[in-house]
Amino acid sequence: MDVSGLQRRGLMYVLSSPSGAGKTTITRALLKQNDNLIVSVSATTRPRRAGEVQGQDYIFADIPEFNNMVDNGDMLEHAKVFGHYYGTPREPVEQALERGQDVIFDIDWQGTQQLREMARDDLVTVFILPPSARELENRLRTRSKDTLETETQIRDRMSKANDEMTHYSEYDYVLINKNIDDTIAQAQMILDAERLKRRRLVGLSDFVRGLTEGL
Repeated sequence: MDVSGLQRRGLMYVLSSPSGAGKTTITRALLKQNDNLIVSVSATTRPRRAGEVQGQDYIFADIPEFNNMVDNGDMLEHAKVFGHYYGTPREPVEQALERGQDVIFDIDWQGTQQLREMARDDLVTVFILPPSARELENRLRTRSKDTLETETQIRDRMSKANDEMTHYSEYDYVLINKNIDDTIAQAQMILDAERLKRRRLVGLSDFVRGLTEGL
């Protein structure tokens, strides 16, 4: 058996963080840097915003449609966030992993726990922390100028951030986002290392057996 008989199984790469800590910027950078990395498109019940494309930004569904997907086992994970439901459709992810593609997820700790229960061997989890609470609040306030969020909404996000950050110890890796370029580089190093793990090589046992029989 030669090396061409080996195939790497894809992995699920989860980035979680409180709002404003940088996970969206990091996700976009990794997608740009890695041809074999695709983003998991979540289903959601929240209203579509101007410029968002069905099936590209989100799979927009009403609550009965979403609940039907959950009841049929078509979701890998789902959670309620800020009054709306979000979830990860199962089939596109499983097909990508079989093809050897890696899938990046932008989900919270609740979704990450559900993925861990269902697919631990395929999962790599990273939690991104801000350098300080003051910096996180500054980022949220700066962003609110574009999203037109109210003071109450900003406070809700800060409160939720406090709860989310208590779950950092449930993740494989923790990155403190002091400098976005450095954090992107660290996230890339984690991805590169995880791709090399032995358990992701499909057909490795047969390959080694062929090597030893040839001696």
